[in-house]
This record gives sequence, structure tokens and C-alpha cells, in this order.
Amino acid sequence: MIRAIFFGSEGCYSGFSLSGHAGMGEYGEDIVCAAVSSALQLTVNGITEIVKANASVSVEENMVSLTLKEDSREGRMLISAFYLHLTLLLEDYPKAISITVSEV
Repeated sequence: MIRAIFFGSEGCYSGFSLSGHAGMGEYGEDIVCAAVSSALQLTVNGITEIVKANASVSVEENMVSLTLKEDSREGRMLISAFYLHLTLLLEDYPKAISITVSEV
């Protein structure tokens, strides 16, 4: 299962942590993992390379996390879009994704 934790309150997130595997197909053929991985890369690259928000990114084996170091409206919007994307995937694949919001 993919486990996503978003930090903040609904609609106003300052970061996230993502770990796990969807387990919906063989390695390289899991469409849920592919969708989440692509959205994750788009979000992280959008925040760090396009918006140029001051963010801390950690990539470890089977876990990626991002935290905005300073308030960034655009960064928060991209994180909210990522949250929405995962929420919509969760509706179609409830056994593959878990989403938690941690109030900070």
C-alpha cells in the first residue's frame, strides 16, 4: 500500500511524505504506482525547479518527503493538487493508497 501523509490542514499543506508500493501489478506494470510516481515527480520538480520554492526534499529507499521551508503560495497549491490527485486515485483503488492529514 502507498502511504501518503500531508502536513497542514485541508487545502493548506506545507509538505508531505510518501512511502510504500501499491501492489496492484507486477513491477513495471503497476498503473497505480506509475500514476503516483509521475504525480510525485511533477509535484517535487514543480516546487523546486519551476516555482523555486525553498523546500527540503528527502529521497530514501521507498520514501520521499518534501517540506516547504518558507511559505510559498505556489508550493502550497502544487501540494494541494498532488493531494487531490491521490484522493481521486484512492476512490478508484482504495486498497492501494492510504492518505492521512497531520495537522501542524
